This record gives sequence, structure tokens and C-alpha cells, in this order.
Amino acid sequence: MTDSTNGGGLQLGASVPDFELATYDPTKNDFGTVSLDQNKKAGKWTILFFYPADFTFV
Repeated sequence: MTDSTNGGGLQLGASVPDFELATYDPTKNDFGTVSLDQNKKAGKWTILFFYPADFTFV
């Protein structure tokens, strides 16, 4: 789904596609992964925060 008015981004209320990210857990001193589907199944909330660019003061 692409929309030229918003650059193809998600609309308010739209479902976010599943994603998986590499993570580092300092309590375990180990790397792992986390996914949106994994958080949904565990009943956890997920907040997606986007910023304009690296080193941009937010």
C-alpha cells in the first residue's frame, strides 16, 4: 500500500507489519532478538518512536 500524500507511511489506526530487531540485554550480557508478534503474544505494549535523523536534537 503506497500513498503519495504521506510517502507510503502508516495511517492512524492502521496495523503495523510484524518486524524483528536485534537487541542487547545488559542484564544477561548477551544479544538476542525481539519481534512485534512476540510482544503481542506476551500481551506487552509496543511503542514505536521515529526521529528525523541521527544526531538530530529531539
